[in-house]
Amino acid sequence: MSPINSIIHIYEPDPLQCGQAVLAMLTGKRVDEIIELCGTTRETTLLDMKRVIAGFGIEMLPERKQVKVKSELPDIALLSLETPKCWHWSLYFNGTFYDPEYGILEDFPPSNRRYFWEIINTIR
Repeated sequence: MSPINSIIHIYEPDPLQCGQAVLAMLTGKRVDEIIELCGTTRETTLLDMKRVIAGFGIEMLPERKQVKVKSELPDIALLSLETPKCWHWSLYFNGTFYDPEYGILEDFPPSNRRYFWEIINTIR
């Protein structure tokens, strides 16, 4: 196992699989492997996200924090965003947003409310 030092962007294979795509980017696994671990091809819950992340030895702080601007984010964060369509999972890594729907971005995807959980142990 080694620390995460880069992210390979993955688009969600289905509009309901943003969580699985984010987990695949964070863990370095394929989306189909993550779908199997999550046990769903549909939306993922926070419980699903935490369980899969923990299964790979990746730790995140338990506290959800609201964020308004990019500068408030830690180096690595799991994001929950209220987009115009629905609630959506995304990933922030060292100044860049890796979003399974919108691609690689320099700022947040379109969203009204934004929350994050800090990823603190990035060994995968």
